[in-house]
Amino acid sequence: MKAQDVMSRPVFSVEPTDSATSAIRIMLQNHISGLPVIDAEGRLQGMLTEGDFLRRTETATQRQRPRWLAFLVGPGRLADEYTRTHGRKVSEIMTPDPVTVMENTPLEEVVSLMEKRRIKRVPVMKDDKVVGIISRANLLYALASLAREAKPTSLDDRAIRERLFAELQGQSWAPTGSLDIIVRGGVVELWGTIMDERERQATIVAAENIPGVKRVDDHLAWIEPMTGMVVEADGTVTYPIGNR
Repeated sequence: MKAQDVMSRPVFSVEPTDSATSAIRIMLQNHISGLPVIDAEGRLQGMLTEGDFLRRTETATQRQRPRWLAFLVGPGRLADEYTRTHGRKVSEIMTPDPVTVMENTPLEEVVSLMEKRRIKRVPVMKDDKVVGIISRANLLYALASLAREAKPTSLDDRAIRERLFAELQGQSWAPTGSLDIIVRGGVVELWGTIMDERERQATIVAAENIPGVKRVDDHLAWIEPMTGMVVEADGTVTYPIGNR
């Protein structure tokens, strides 16, 4: 999927000269948490989000630093913070130079970018114009839509076993060398040993995602590498001789 397949449009936006109050009104009326800031020539100048309003003098939430820390921070940063907490115009509060993506950017790259930059939305560009915006909500809608469209065909027992082994062999964490899988009537039985308890749930999830699986019975035993302690699926603990 591409960015253009999930982005929201039309895009609600504000201009740099608009008041902060008018921007807040647009966000509340349209139930959105962020707005691109676009100048009169249609150029993207920044992003204004709920996060930009977290620390404001009106709500007495601006940062209050001790004198020694304020000295270390420096007057430039303090002045910038004052502008953002006391500013009345969008241009004084917005985050400039926002991260953007293009219409044909793969969705995987969009998600990676959002994770790396720790942002909740990105404007989508066509040439130098904003044509859409992708937020985390858009990704949820896309996921829900795909879930509704998916109509997997149930597999028989042999195909389920083969599909599960193929899936696990493609995962670097999977304990395929110490794993045995038995499938009867759509019920998957997992036998063998794991070296990390977290591998248990991941293996179960892999099985549950295969069409035709009715239930997963976990019989995996976790061997603690440092002590050799064995923890069965039912919680039974066995200690090696000499460590009891």
